[in-house]
Amino acid sequence: MIIKPQLVRGAGKERLKAGLVGCGQRGSQAVVDMMTGTENVDLVAVADLFEDKLEGSLRGYAAKPGYDKWKDRIKVAPEMRHTGFDAFKKLIASDVDIVMLATPPGYRPEHFEAAVNAGKNVFCEKPFGTDAMGVKRFMAAAKLSEQKGLTVVSGAQRRFARDYMATVDKIHNGAIGDVTAMNAHWIGSPVFPIKTPEDRKPQWGEMTWQHRQWYSYVWLCGDQIVEQHLHNLDVMNWVMDTHPVKVIGSGGASWRPREPEFYGNIFDHFNCEFTYANGVTLTSNCRQFPKGSYQDVSEAVVGTKGRSNCHDLGSGTGQDVRTSFKDPLENPYVREHMAFIASIRGEGPHINHAMKVAESTMTCVMGREAAYSGLEITWDMMMNSKQDLQPKEFGYDLPLSIPPRPVPGEYKFT
Repeated sequence: MIIKPQLVRGAGKERLKAGLVGCGQRGSQAVVDMMTGTENVDLVAVADLFEDKLEGSLRGYAAKPGYDKWKDRIKVAPEMRHTGFDAFKKLIASDVDIVMLATPPGYRPEHFEAAVNAGKNVFCEKPFGTDAMGVKRFMAAAKLSEQKGLTVVSGAQRRFARDYMATVDKIHNGAIGDVTAMNAHWIGSPVFPIKTPEDRKPQWGEMTWQHRQWYSYVWLCGDQIVEQHLHNLDVMNWVMDTHPVKVIGSGGASWRPREPEFYGNIFDHFNCEFTYANGVTLTSNCRQFPKGSYQDVSEAVVGTKGRSNCHDLGSGTGQDVRTSFKDPLENPYVREHMAFIASIRGEGPHINHAMKVAESTMTCVMGREAAYSGLEITWDMMMNSKQDLQPKEFGYDLPLSIPPRPVPGEYKFT
């Protein structure tokens, strides 16, 4: 605020400079969504672990819808293209106003903390960590971001879908009475194709390989219940305006290949029952089976006066976040960036979802730990946990052991 007083919320109209950390599929699409929904933001810096990912992302924008309308706003000079494990530090130290975080979520707490310490507004892909210590680190930075008045918008885009927003507001105002029970499902197929041993290049060290297949390793992705099912569980916490206090769960790998040295150590299905402080229970089911299997991505809330799927009490369309939007400005993936920039500029409500989505992330980790251990896991146990899954050293060629896939009764919650 001292260096750029014109960017104090509500003052000034200068163009904003954005930097992207994590140039994979999600990060690249986040840039497209921001460019689609806004006119006064330029992409001026990028950072990634791998140069091929970084350069491929920049080249790939030309094939995106609407590119001709915003191509002049991609202004990433060669010296603003950073690679390596410390690339995020170089980007954050530059004069960007906005930091977009889209690396594998194991890095999210460290990257978010650095961005907040530097006073940057943050678009932060979900989830916000993969272990208890990481999420708690994120929560501490979230409190600091609130104290600094920063805007923080997450990739939990249902919070920006018009029908979800209107429906949750009506539930909060008694439209279906008191909530008595909830359901959440993410029953689908893998987000990314599972790589095979033939996909591994001989020159790739273990850490390089794990990053190239990051969704298969717990320390990087958090497992499906954390990385993907967060969308649904965040809606449930949004409805309840709080987090659960305990959970029991089960899960395993019935389809996913077993060899951890190539296929990782995550489960392919989870079933959990969360309980909130007022006694309301949430039944949660997520799984990733092959394409062609039954699909169901949904939420349901039962009240004393009715029920809702969390997006049916809005405009009347009942449109959810997976529907194709004829108007891209109605797409919640775009709307989250419109709201993000409006918040920074003081042209819309101030938004900081850091703590709310951090609590939803911890909810997901809590469910995972219940399924892994076979124990009832409480919120207090998570907040007192010393669990830290992150490696102590980082390097492309460093060896990196792979913990076995958890077995309830043998796995130890810490």
